[in-house]
Amino acid sequence: MDMLASTWYRLKQFFAALSARLSPADRLFVAQMLTSTELRLFQQMPRYDQRHCLDVCTTLCQAGYTDTLLLRAALLHDCGKVDDAGQPLPLFYYGLFVVLQRLAPRLYWRAARSQRRMFHWFAIHAAHDERSALMVTQAGSPPALVAILRDYGARRETAHTLALGWADRQH
Repeated sequence: MDMLASTWYRLKQFFAALSARLSPADRLFVAQMLTSTELRLFQQMPRYDQRHCLDVCTTLCQAGYTDTLLLRAALLHDCGKVDDAGQPLPLFYYGLFVVLQRLAPRLYWRAARSQRRMFHWFAIHAAHDERSALMVTQAGSPPALVAILRDYGARRETAHTLALGWADRQH
């Protein structure tokens, strides 16, 4: 039953990604939360990742979190899924990653560590947490915001990363 529920959850995520939209109010909220350089990182993400990050941020807000560094981290936690040329990770790969991570994790990690161009997106996906922290650093974000993203990527449990992880798992 767990596998069926997990599969259904992933299918719902996929169809939500296909229909992801941001309203003018959503865009205004994001623009008010982020610096101009952070906003560019947010805008580089495909709409489905933007929607996901905004949903994570909204979940935190609805749960009563008001720390702007945490909320900004939520909006930017997946910005590293864009490669160095500014190309976003294609939606097709997300399903492949989920299946491989669940059924053949060694194969996923082998592909992610490969230097072959055909596995480029595996490497981006596997390193997206670290990439996000690096990109936010380069955008001039405060060290405390960068630390939240680094800690989240390293799976260090802090008040911020526990909250971010909880909200991320909701979406």
